[in-house]
Amino acid sequence: MMPRRAAAAAAVLALAALGLAACAGEGGKAYSWGWYVISPFTPQGRTHLGFLVAGLGATVAVSAVAILCSVVLGAAVALAGFARYRSLRGFNRTYVEVVRAVPMLVMVLWVYYSLPVLLGIQFGIFVSGVIALALSDSAFEAEIFRAGIQSVEKGQIEAAKSVGLTGWQTMRFIVLPQAIRRVLPALGNQFVYMLKMSSILSFIGFEELTRRANELTVTEHRPLEIYTFLAVEYLLLVLFASWLVRRLERRLGQVHR
Repeated sequence: MMPRRAAAAAAVLALAALGLAACAGEGGKAYSWGWYVISPFTPQGRTHLGFLVAGLGATVAVSAVAILCSVVLGAAVALAGFARYRSLRGFNRTYVEVVRAVPMLVMVLWVYYSLPVLLGIQFGIFVSGVIALALSDSAFEAEIFRAGIQSVEKGQIEAAKSVGLTGWQTMRFIVLPQAIRRVLPALGNQFVYMLKMSSILSFIGFEELTRRANELTVTEHRPLEIYTFLAVEYLLLVLFASWLVRRLERRLGQVHR
């Protein structure tokens, strides 16, 4: 199923490239394609392909670590919204509204350039990227967990209290296991979103897919061909990640039947 979808997506991109070529030809000056720059049949093209694909590991690594951190942070912020103390509930509302209002690119630049000055600690590019992505995504994760927790029937909570469970025990053993299963599709979507938004880290010099494509474009002056290949890379990566998430959903669904 997955290979067929990937092949279909690649075919669509190929048709789009042909369409661009036709449009260029209609203007009276046909575009001189330079696919040799990423051709697997020439030594230069293979070198360039290797350079571009080498950014895949960095993209997946920073996205995976960032989504794990954002899920933990988002869950903590969501739980604060259900606390008995008004200060914690106020922290939840303030955190979500403030963090959601800051564009992710601004958050990346602020973390990379401002946190070392404020804290006196010099972060590396990878750590800065993880912190920025996790902070930006944690507000959305908090809202996802809030919706999942609220979706659990109140009757189950009342039943847990009637048998003597404390509020924390009810949340831990009754509410959270059900909420996590219900929000799993949304968490998977956030991971896919994180894979795409990791391209923003190219602005601070992180060597992921987009940064490498930018560097190769500067040296080879073939933006259309290189960025078309970049689009194919992201497309295949996102399709694969979506396929994994759906498999995980089905497996968890079978376990809890």
